Amino acid sequence: MTQPESQATPITSPTAPSTFLAVVTTVESQREAQHLARTLVERGLAACAQISEIESFYSWDGAVQHAKEFRVLFKTTGALYEAIELAIRELHSYALPAIHAYAIERISEPYAAWVESGCHGQ
Repeated sequence: MTQPESQATPITSPTAPSTFLAVVTTVESQREAQHLARTLVERGLAACAQISEIESFYSWDGAVQHAKEFRVLFKTTGALYEAIELAIRELHSYALPAIHAYAIERISEPYAAWVESGCHGQ
């Protein structure tokens, strides 16, 4: 059921500078994914983390590799990117972890406020 127009929650402007990010990494095991997710949320570097099982094909050591991995997506603020990248590098088991971020161009204001409240960066 949709809200009446007068009660609809506004979405932030797509032209405003992005202050919210989805930071992504991949790890070898569900246990490592859970450890990363819990640790970064507990440290206040991310409001939440989502884990999904994926199948990866990649080039490593001159050969094509195929492996089951786990993707961890962290919802955070742009101001915390450097801290979250440093924490992932500190805790990650891979020699070269994939760490990248997507700008969240549109986000509902109540959800944005919730993300901000969960990202206190300790």
